[in-house]
Amino acid sequence: MYDEGARKGVVATIDISPNPLVRGILFIAGTFFLVIGMIGIVIRLLPTTPFLLLSAACYSKSSKRFHRWLLKNRIFGDYISNYMEGRGISLKVKAVALFALWASILYSAFYVVDMLIIRILLLIIAVGVSSHLLTIPTFSPSDKN
Repeated sequence: MYDEGARKGVVATIDISPNPLVRGILFIAGTFFLVIGMIGIVIRLLPTTPFLLLSAACYSKSSKRFHRWLLKNRIFGDYISNYMEGRGISLKVKAVALFALWASILYSAFYVVDMLIIRILLLIIAVGVSSHLLTIPTFSPSDKN
């Protein structure tokens, strides 16, 4: 089933679970992931996008109302919709994410962590996340349908 009214131009898959216990668990998980994602907006050590996408996925199986609210949200609705539809993320978001990622990883690796293997692991993670960010399409507001 598709909910074409979730957001202008967005067709989101909505398949609510028939089991009330599953819906409840997914709703709680979606809310938890949303809170973690919102904290990630402020605290750059937490990744925002995966948590917001997890929240959207949980809400899509538990609550049409909250899924619609998430996709219509003025702060991260467009961000989630653009990512989910494969249009990507803006150049500004990429630049801020890469800067925050490398600043926090380098600070942690050289001022917080004493073990060489952990430093190397942090740098490998930073390279992996950076390569992922750089392979995501760059969205421009003029790219909207």
